[in-house]
Amino acid sequence: MGKITNIKQQLSIVFGSKFLKNLSSPERYEFLQLCHKRDYKEGEYVFYRNDPGTGMYFIQDGKIELMLDANPGNDHSDSSNKFILDAPDSFGALSIGYNLRRKATAQCVTDCQLLGFFQPDFEVLRDRHPQIAVKFLQSLTNIALRQLEQATFIIEEVAGQEKALQIQFDTYYENNSEE
Repeated sequence: MGKITNIKQQLSIVFGSKFLKNLSSPERYEFLQLCHKRDYKEGEYVFYRNDPGTGMYFIQDGKIELMLDANPGNDHSDSSNKFILDAPDSFGALSIGYNLRRKATAQCVTDCQLLGFFQPDFEVLRDRHPQIAVKFLQSLTNIALRQLEQATFIIEEVAGQEKALQIQFDTYYENNSEE
């Protein structure tokens, strides 16, 4: 009975995930086959801010705290720099499609069961089911573009439209000159 319950929980996470909403049910099932169950104890860290991003996680059971503070465990940190996530939330997705360092520290508030999907899993998905991999990357791209739009808006408010545009051009030309 425990194994069936566990499979049902995993299916409800992956099939209920807002992140994977653009995948069909069979595509989500294929995605689930590549996820790895990970158990964490209360207080344990999943990753730290500035770690290399190696994968994303779906919360199957438990609560995760994402902290923007560079010093985890600092009880004096601003609560606006912390976010609590629970099932069926996911986190760390941009590390799959982009070579980015972690922007936050992830710590278990309770004992947690997570489903991990890592860079090698994405490579298997890409090789076995390229159409699913493309849809997955489209989701990542949409998230990244929304974040860019928000960040640009904030930069415009703080430093002005000219500075925001200059940052975009500088970044564009830096990235294209490396090719």
